Amino acid sequence: MSATKFKILDVRAVLAQGGEPLPEIRARVEALIAGQGLTVIAPFVPAPLIELLKSEGFQFAMEHRNDGAWAVNFWKE
Repeated sequence: MSATKFKILDVRAVLAQGGEPLPEIRARVEALIAGQGLTVIAPFVPAPLIELLKSEGFQFAMEHRNDGAWAVNFWKE
């Protein structure tokens, strides 16, 4: 993960408006190239997303931020 450059996608506003962020997350994940990862910022631990991307071969690490949100990094080795 140390050489990975992460693109950030904050889905809190989409969720607050009752939207579904999965299509945008999916588009961002599919656009990643070698050495890139995606950081998803959400108001809760996105457990279903973690399980989905794990099943597709992604590694993940998460952090509970000072603002109460969760930042989850996804990448492939």
